[in-house]
Amino acid sequence: MESPGCWSALGFFLFFLSSAVGFGVDPSLQIDVLGELQLGESVAGVLQVQGLHNGSKAFFFQGASRSVKAPPEKAELFFQKLRNKHEFTILVSLKQTRLNSGVIFSVHHLDHRYLELESSGHRNEIRLHYRSGSHRSHTEVFPYILADDKWHRLSLAISASHLILHVDCNKIYERVVEKPYLDLPVGTTFWLGQRNSAHGYFKGIMQDVQLLVMPQGFISQCPDLNRTCPTCNDFHGLVQKIMELQDILAKTSAKLSRAEQRMNRLDQCYCERTCTMKGATYREFESWTDGCKNCTCMNGTIQCEALICSLSDCPLNSAPAYIDDKCCKECQPICVFEGKTYFEGERETVRSNSGDCILFECKDYKMQRIVKSDCPVLNCPESQQISLSNSCCKVCKGHDFCSEGHKCLENSFCRNLEDRAVCSCRDGFRALREDNAYCEDADECAEGRHYCRENTMCVNTPGSFMCICKTGYIRIDDYSCTEHDECLTNQHSCDENALCFNTVGGHNCVCKPGFTGNGTVCKAFCKDGCRNGGACIASNVCACPQGFTGPSCETDIDECATGRHSCANDTICFNLDGGYDCRCPHGKNCTGDCIHEGKIKHNGQIWVLENDRCSVCSCQSGYVMCRRMVCDCENPTVDLFCCPECDPRLSSQCLHQSGEILYNSGDTWVQNCQQCRCLQGEVDCWPLPCPDMECEFSTLPENECCPHCVTDPCQADTIRNDITKTCLDETNVVRFTGSSWIKHGTECTLCQCKNGHVCCSVDPHCLQEL
Repeated sequence: MESPGCWSALGFFLFFLSSAVGFGVDPSLQIDVLGELQLGESVAGVLQVQGLHNGSKAFFFQGASRSVKAPPEKAELFFQKLRNKHEFTILVSLKQTRLNSGVIFSVHHLDHRYLELESSGHRNEIRLHYRSGSHRSHTEVFPYILADDKWHRLSLAISASHLILHVDCNKIYERVVEKPYLDLPVGTTFWLGQRNSAHGYFKGIMQDVQLLVMPQGFISQCPDLNRTCPTCNDFHGLVQKIMELQDILAKTSAKLSRAEQRMNRLDQCYCERTCTMKGATYREFESWTDGCKNCTCMNGTIQCEALICSLSDCPLNSAPAYIDDKCCKECQPICVFEGKTYFEGERETVRSNSGDCILFECKDYKMQRIVKSDCPVLNCPESQQISLSNSCCKVCKGHDFCSEGHKCLENSFCRNLEDRAVCSCRDGFRALREDNAYCEDADECAEGRHYCRENTMCVNTPGSFMCICKTGYIRIDDYSCTEHDECLTNQHSCDENALCFNTVGGHNCVCKPGFTGNGTVCKAFCKDGCRNGGACIASNVCACPQGFTGPSCETDIDECATGRHSCANDTICFNLDGGYDCRCPHGKNCTGDCIHEGKIKHNGQIWVLENDRCSVCSCQSGYVMCRRMVCDCENPTVDLFCCPECDPRLSSQCLHQSGEILYNSGDTWVQNCQQCRCLQGEVDCWPLPCPDMECEFSTLPENECCPHCVTDPCQADTIRNDITKTCLDETNVVRFTGSSWIKHGTECTLCQCKNGHVCCSVDPHCLQEL
């Protein structure tokens, strides 16, 4: 792995620029974790230090006990941006202490890890823990060394079921996984640098910890990486649009047929250009008010501008307020009750001295007590019930307030909170009123919130933008254009194992998948590593040292069995890991010396293996004897790396995830389908291995860790989707695999297409609501 000092000057400048100014990222799509948490000297175990660059603050997370947890209100702001999103990117620059195993950040609720990024220095791998739509826990493991006390830039981009891992702007892994499920419940917590107050302590420096809720957000960290291919979320959206168009096509064909019949009956007539909006037709130069906009029909085109609301002085006992179907506030009657102001029709509850709930309503300028109606029976435990300020009846957590009616109108949608419903603007739109009921398109071009770079023109589109090359320039990617392509003319300095990306006034080199480096020099990368001293010479190709073979040099060659040894006739060949030994037979007059790894070891000599500090060998009368180091815990100089069970320090003990069992260093246990080990105070857990399955349908039985193949697709909870296999529903409409629909003529029967098989089931919760 090349160090950051080997980056080109241009690459470092672009990285500094992107880190320092955010490279045009819309703040509403960005979560700047370190900036939002406002870490400082007052946070125990965290110290501000010099970072990879000076564009933002960097913090050293020390090994001491600490609790870096987002406050509930701050965490909820994070989750509002992440909740139910299918495209997001995790970005971080870090320098992790060698051999440390720690959590970079964790989003979890109780034992459910909805999104957690972890780096294990014990096993040299990166792990992503998440939950899928089937409410099952998943762990993706990426063999890679981050805990090497060097700076690395890491980005993990997720688009639906598509995952891309970049390290130092090199694409290391690209996988198809189960789609993460981010319907984060109330009470979910956000931790930085640890899993909780007792486990997963990250040790090292972190800088620029960000979550970007946008497709392929890694271009914010590495702006020269191309973004010309659609993401998986784009593809899934396209498939959904195709299924919607199937229904629209039939309806449109019928309308077209009726329109042709009407046109055939039309005689010569005078026509003027009119405008149609929301089903209403307007004549030339006619004006009208639509929500928060004044509109005019001009030559068949609707032109609208934002409505300017005038400030009105309201008479006594009234105040300005929003009313239905009006954009601006109007004077409305008010009531003053216990120091608070209420508008006509608003309700408030108070508790009597006996604890009874009394409901008041603002009527005729005063709060009047009203008779409360009987409350419905709730189907949730009392601990899950919530009291409301405007009703004496409680509701269950997760209650759908939006379904009871809302006032979210143009480019706005209703969003449920714990005790009420609120309006939010759709992506790419901004609020015209403080209640977000009306929203208008945000002009990213005029406001400078776009990625368009040199030699391009930004063009605003509804909810987004696009970059167009100026005349005479050629496109590099979605955001850049240049006058000359050094990559196309082969006038570049990229390694033969690198990809060339043209930039304005130059070019950038990025190593191909399977290789790592700064682009001008790319070295091969072997995903599973090369064992026993092997060297990676090509992508996933190891050159093995003498005595070993196999894809990762994992297999010892038996030189004695194959005859590939040089033992003299009076000695006997004994196979060893990575070599062999010639031993003198009993009764023979031999020197007693030994040959080990091409070196002579004298009789009685003891040595430690060069590639395994925990194994010791000795030469005994021509025989090489090797064994694991004997752990003498009474010896004060015992090597605690080889003998973790001898570590007497309380700081080296580990607490079980339940908090009820204390383990010593070196102990192992199994927890939630993971193998865990305590090593000098750190708990490291990795998934239990499961056999590879080549079946189309599989299911994971309850209380088991590995899935089983099944032949019935309707019993499967995991499917290897094949988009070429479709289904015909009960109305003969073609459905793609993975799609679901409510069966025609029913309200609670949900059907799903599973690789050409239609599987239907009745939703019991739906039946209860009928």
